[in-house]
Amino acid sequence: MHVTFAAARPADAAVLALPVEKDGIGRIPAGTLDDATLALARGAAKAGRFDGEAASIAEIFLPGGEHANRLVLVGVGSGSEADYERAGGALAARFLTSGVTSIAVDFASLGGQPSSRAVSRFAAAAAQRGWRFDQYRTKLSDKQKPTLDEIVLVSTPNGSEAAWDAQLAVTGGLELTRTLVSEPPNVIYPESFVERCRHLAELGVEITVLDRAAMEKLGMGALLGVAQGSVKEGRILAMRWNGKGAGDIDVAFVGKGVTFDTGGISIKPAAGMEDMKWDMGGAGAVAGAMKALATRKAKANVVGVCGLVENMPDGNAQRPGDVVTSMSGQTIEVINTDAEGRLVLCDAITWTQKTFAPKTIVDLATLTGAMIISLGSEHGGLFANDDGLAEELLAAGRATGDLLWRFPLGDAYNKLIDSPIADMKNVGPRGAGSITAAQFIQRFVEPGVRWAHLDIAGMVWADKPGSTYDKGATGYGVRLLDRFVRDNFEG
Repeated sequence: MHVTFAAARPADAAVLALPVEKDGIGRIPAGTLDDATLALARGAAKAGRFDGEAASIAEIFLPGGEHANRLVLVGVGSGSEADYERAGGALAARFLTSGVTSIAVDFASLGGQPSSRAVSRFAAAAAQRGWRFDQYRTKLSDKQKPTLDEIVLVSTPNGSEAAWDAQLAVTGGLELTRTLVSEPPNVIYPESFVERCRHLAELGVEITVLDRAAMEKLGMGALLGVAQGSVKEGRILAMRWNGKGAGDIDVAFVGKGVTFDTGGISIKPAAGMEDMKWDMGGAGAVAGAMKALATRKAKANVVGVCGLVENMPDGNAQRPGDVVTSMSGQTIEVINTDAEGRLVLCDAITWTQKTFAPKTIVDLATLTGAMIISLGSEHGGLFANDDGLAEELLAAGRATGDLLWRFPLGDAYNKLIDSPIADMKNVGPRGAGSITAAQFIQRFVEPGVRWAHLDIAGMVWADKPGSTYDKGATGYGVRLLDRFVRDNFEG
């Protein structure tokens, strides 16, 4: 979706959209429309019970109209950034496959000017909602194919184009994440995931890749234990962005990248197993966030690390009861091979600390089904060893709509993963499953490092459309991480 800015309405615009605030149809300024058209719009709005509620739409056909043959009223609710986002997404969804190719949106219809950030959120939602993954659909009818290609924004406040540039960077990151998550597992596996991210080097991102031999030399027995059942070898992918130039890393993002998860020997039920192609959603979010940061030239030093494996049940696969030694030297009794994400993360986090010495680490993982039971698909779970870090992430979530909810940590939960024969076991009892998973990861965080764990199991894939996404991959985490960096590490 292309977003452009214009000083006046395009003369050839076939569709004109007017944003309207809640109960604001009567406040559309004179001159925005001719008297006859304005009267028609008000009558149609009343007949259709359109009151400007966020994301509501009223459509009016204007045969022979001078500037447009279709007038659309789109509700922006209270005028908050979130309401503008909902409106932009609703507009794109309504016209994506309608045959319309371009829509002009004139913000002069409002009683006062919205903020530049609200306008940019409107545009971003339209562009993001218009993303589709149709690569493997060869028999779409013309009516099923997207036609909407352009949104032209008119009468926008100063600063809107600059605000859109930042949103465009995030939108590019979202598209990378959604593509990685949507691709089938025969296309995206550890090695091909790495190749899909190599183009970030063109943006100035330093790429480092560890293969199996390198990880064996480093003693990554936990990650390699997960990977050993697959013919697809594991990888560590590191993406470093030095936005401040030389200096320490401000923050490290570490993502779980299980490109397909059968559960291993502790195999999952067949029904729904195809969904496990998105068990690399944490790594996908890290890759997308790094692209967004590099595209907008973020003034921060950030590294993104992805632990990439495929969890398969062949004759060489890890068994329940095996004991592995992690890179940290701590030993782990593997009780359940389907609790593999934490085994990947613990070695990835240890390597990140030893290699980059970050002061702050945020890991993201589609880690536990228990998190979906707890929060559904409304919030990601947040665990943290630092209250300040937790609030920074919660604030970034509120600002972007990638919402988080904080969960507790504590010694009582930590004791639940003690093992009788090793330093720890990889699962605790059925209760508090998400918490004991976080406690496991915390055991690999070095003293003095601020750390947060985001369990996003219910967030990376959606069964119904949202404001900025259709059914399928959501790109959750990209906007969150970008805003977290912007608000806390850029001067």
